[in-house]
Amino acid sequence: MVTIKDVAKKTGVSISTASYAINDDPSISQKQKKRFLKSQEN
Repeated sequence: MVTIKDVAKKTGVSISTASYAINDDPSISQKQKKRFLKSQEN
């Protein structure tokens, strides 16, 4: 099973940032969120 830690490590962001991006939290910028989500497409 893939965890949030695995996703964060793969994309080079903190666990918090990965969580914020996945949950569409407004505390991170749209640019950062878009970059994170794009990295998950591959």
